[in-house]
Amino acid sequence: MGIHEECGVFGIYSPARCQLAETVYYGMYALQHRGQESCGIVINDDGIFSAHKDLGLVEEVFSHELLSRFPDGNIAVGHVRYGTTGGTNRNNCQPVEVNHLKGRMALAHNGNLSNAAELRRELELSGAIFHTTSDSETIAYIITRERLHSASVEEALNKAMYTLDGAYSLVIMSPQKMLCCRDPYGFRPLCIGKTKDGKYIAASESCALEAVGCEFVRDVRPGEIIVFGPDGIRSIKDHCEKKKESFCIFEYIYFSRPDSVINGISVHSSRLKAGEILAETHPADADLVIGAPDSGLDAALGFSRRSGTPYGIGLIKNKYIGRTFISPGQKSRVEGVRIKLSAISSAVKGKRIILVDDSIVRGNTMGRVVSILKEAGAKEVHVRISSPPFIHPCYYGTDIDSEENLIACRHTVPEISELIGADSLGYFPPERLSELAPGCGFCNACFGGPYPTPIPIDTRKDRYELKLSERIKQCT
Repeated sequence: MGIHEECGVFGIYSPARCQLAETVYYGMYALQHRGQESCGIVINDDGIFSAHKDLGLVEEVFSHELLSRFPDGNIAVGHVRYGTTGGTNRNNCQPVEVNHLKGRMALAHNGNLSNAAELRRELELSGAIFHTTSDSETIAYIITRERLHSASVEEALNKAMYTLDGAYSLVIMSPQKMLCCRDPYGFRPLCIGKTKDGKYIAASESCALEAVGCEFVRDVRPGEIIVFGPDGIRSIKDHCEKKKESFCIFEYIYFSRPDSVINGISVHSSRLKAGEILAETHPADADLVIGAPDSGLDAALGFSRRSGTPYGIGLIKNKYIGRTFISPGQKSRVEGVRIKLSAISSAVKGKRIILVDDSIVRGNTMGRVVSILKEAGAKEVHVRISSPPFIHPCYYGTDIDSEENLIACRHTVPEISELIGADSLGYFPPERLSELAPGCGFCNACFGGPYPTPIPIDTRKDRYELKLSERIKQCT
């Protein structure tokens, strides 16, 4: 519990001018789980961009009245954000908009560049002025720089991809075209679909396509650029198969919605498999299997089916409270658990419980959940985690903390079990991760695997928001 996603992106291209704001709204709503800090929509009406962006959830930022004020258009881009680079403020809301010599551009980004600091410094030394502290603006600047010497926006993006390193799934809007692309490693998901009336949609997950009545066409390939424009649709594959596929395995374990299908694999089925493997590798004598809502429910069901231990509901989530990681400090995060979760005493009292969740990061939150169950009368609580222990940070759009704050870097499994108050603890075996995504090349660096790219020098989320004295030191 407590892992951050990066963002969700959504774009729509319509051959004819029409009302698009509500479609983007519903697509963003379906992707809300990927980012809850801020959101935004930009509509393109024949080269005139209309935008609204603000902090908050989709339903908080966009009222029906506000949506109705958007003009009709033929291209639109939407974004929901949780930033792993840059603070939570209005300046960092996306889509990023750029005005340049050859027109306008709006960009929505999911991921995190591993060479963002070097690129930003290079741009600043050349005179670029940044208005945000996110690496997404860096991407926009690199593309804009290339656009000034390119015949088209897709040519500029193609050139920019030789400079960008790390994780980026992008939806980009120019005055006449919509583009989408994935980095050559394919860290983050991106798919395209088509509506019955001929509109094309790009989205982080297939669940967003279904939410707007769109038929899934296919996933965007790692390194691929897809262009939607007046001349039709075409694919640019210059960067395909140039890197080893490194899809984030945690998309299957936690990030993506269970009803999404990524790389031809059902996320729900992958999580059921994780629970089954946990039951095989870390069995426990118990009376009831429960999942931590909502992230542990599918794996808990898989554990129950394989072990034969009955599955039930033991924890209730207050659906009107934001995720615990929205709290800025650890104390607030831990105290918020009791407001967010409560135990069903009649279900757990006097019983030996197996509690399944997706991860343990710092350990404090899980400790409170175990405490809540025992205070409700649970006789024993055996914790089972559907991912391996986190032992390294992630630099590709996942807010997995520095090693000093990862509990698995400082304690053994028996020690963690004691610290969280569990009667036993079992993690998913890292050697079996491939069974969750058969046929898919994946990144498992946070679980001890190799990093696909060089590790960034400065990994602080607020590295562009330092005090003046610290910024001066960096430049001297």
